Amino acid sequence: MFPFDPPLVVGMVHLQPLPGSPEYDAAGGRERIAARAVSDARALVAGGCDAVMVENFGDVPFYPDSVPPHVVASMTHVVGRVREAVDCPVGVNVLRNDAEAALSVASATGASFVRVNVHAGARVTDQGLVEGRAHETVRLRSRLDCDVAFFADVAVKHSAPLGERRSLDESVDDVVTRGLADAVVVSGRGTGHAVDDERLARAAAACERHGTPLFVGSGVTADTVAACVERADGVIVGTALKVDGETTNPVDEARVRAVVDAART
Repeated sequence: MFPFDPPLVVGMVHLQPLPGSPEYDAAGGRERIAARAVSDARALVAGGCDAVMVENFGDVPFYPDSVPPHVVASMTHVVGRVREAVDCPVGVNVLRNDAEAALSVASATGASFVRVNVHAGARVTDQGLVEGRAHETVRLRSRLDCDVAFFADVAVKHSAPLGERRSLDESVDDVVTRGLADAVVVSGRGTGHAVDDERLARAAAACERHGTPLFVGSGVTADTVAACVERADGVIVGTALKVDGETTNPVDEARVRAVVDAART
């Protein structure tokens, strides 16, 4: 059962490079990164977002699966600060696919959900082969005894299938019935790329059969969000909410309000 009311608009907090990553800027250290994250989260909530998700977007090139302990420590620090700053559900995504770390951070900070890019099956990515570990992640949640929801991608962006392509229905079945995901995320081929109408319709129909919330995870703008929420339960928005529409820029509250108003209208 979904542990909280599914949010309509989830706004992204894209973290600046964390300590240990190649593009980390030591000036200001973790406090600078946390302060920017808190500022972005507050702007998202002020603009009307129902939830926020914190992601180590600046840590390129990403580890394919397990991140080092120092990344977990930095994420826990920042997510904890965001949790204290906003009164809404907070999510965690540890790129590229460290669901165990994301769940641990969420459990330690009281976050409400995690996004898992590859929860079941396997995908070919720029990090190499990324494999789902639902069997480990779901059991870890039981051991931690935490009410954290799994948002699981199907055919996640920036990836390709390994071997024979599975149908979208089969992919939804994999993450929901076998992976026990609480919500499904469908996205376009990359960051900022919209989900085509046919794909969204098929994903919505598959999720409806399972009674599982569906979220659109890429390419959402003020112009497209209304069409997205006609079929999906919610959207995850990042780039469209930033100053000048640049992913690495700070959140622009006016842009947030435009997307949220269009979604609710």
